[in-house]
Amino acid sequence: MISLETQHFNINRILLLIIGLWPYQRSLLIELQLILLFGILISFIVFQFTTFITSECTLDLIYKVLSSAFFFICFAIKYNSFWINADILRSSLKQLQDIYNEIKDKNEIAIIEKYGSKAKRFTFRIILLVIGYQCTFILLYMWPYILVLTSKSRLRSSPYIMIEYFIDQEKYSYLITLHRHAACFIGIIAMAATGTMLLAYLQHTCALFSIACYRIEQAIGTSQKNGFANEQKSCKEIIRAVNIHCHAMKLSNFLISNFVGSYFLLIAAGVICLSCNLLRIASFTGNIGQLLLSIIHLSIHYIYLFLANYSAQEVTDHNEYVFATVYNVRWYMAPIRIQKMIQFLLQKGTKSFYLILGGIFVASMQNAASIASTSISYFTVLYSTRQV
Repeated sequence: MISLETQHFNINRILLLIIGLWPYQRSLLIELQLILLFGILISFIVFQFTTFITSECTLDLIYKVLSSAFFFICFAIKYNSFWINADILRSSLKQLQDIYNEIKDKNEIAIIEKYGSKAKRFTFRIILLVIGYQCTFILLYMWPYILVLTSKSRLRSSPYIMIEYFIDQEKYSYLITLHRHAACFIGIIAMAATGTMLLAYLQHTCALFSIACYRIEQAIGTSQKNGFANEQKSCKEIIRAVNIHCHAMKLSNFLISNFVGSYFLLIAAGVICLSCNLLRIASFTGNIGQLLLSIIHLSIHYIYLFLANYSAQEVTDHNEYVFATVYNVRWYMAPIRIQKMIQFLLQKGTKSFYLILGGIFVASMQNAASIASTSISYFTVLYSTRQV
């Protein structure tokens, strides 16, 4: 028996448990954890916008605040989307587990193991990126203190992220530092945990598409053997292939369709963040730390953008491969009854299957490039206004 929680989603489960987003065992303590962590993240965003109250509102200040604030807003959107859709995620995992409980064929189990291992490899790589980002973020703020210790020079700490707490920032510097790094840690873990969870889930739907291909090939191979029993067995295999194919499409759409609002906001916030960070890079004034932080923000957004669309593109490609398999097998040599069933599959293959993000955006590598191009277009407009 295949256990999703212990075999295939165990790493994702640990990541989600760290920030209280694992959809099972939602006790009162977990709810308090959610409120606390989300409160830290939201308060850090709010205190960035309060900079406009105490500082002169210039274009440079606006771009500097928006470039970091919208980066953390993306974190908050992802965190909140999994919080409010916990029942949806739990239902999706249950449906997937029910399908896996019916699978007994060792070759089909091997297909599941193959895609599960692929999802784990992606998760490990993203965890390494998260560790690298967090270490870089800490180092940026620790570097001035390191210089003081090594060269005995005066401390000059650059405000890479503009924040206004309405308190004496020197007196409460340790609390401010704790708040800043806690928000960063919560946000980056939330982005990684939710992103890898969706990626792993879509990889398992791809496994279902591959199982459908395997069952079609087995059905056609069986149908070419003489005997009424073989023909009956072939019909059952085709029915099972169609059923698991329908389940794969249903599971993909069920989960993504319930994140419509979240993805719409995430796309909008992401484009603003990308454009503002591109502008900060183009307006480099010699602050290496500021430049490095903007580059990291851009890298994380682009990596997330292309990984999300790559996963959705794989779902589309696997669906098309099912019908390519139907075309390529020697179905014309099967009995007439089998041929009629195959014709229905061929007709269904004329309609493409896509995952729609935010209700308006077809998830694919081509459209990922379009979003990246859109952010660059907005950047050029903003940059041109600064030159006037």
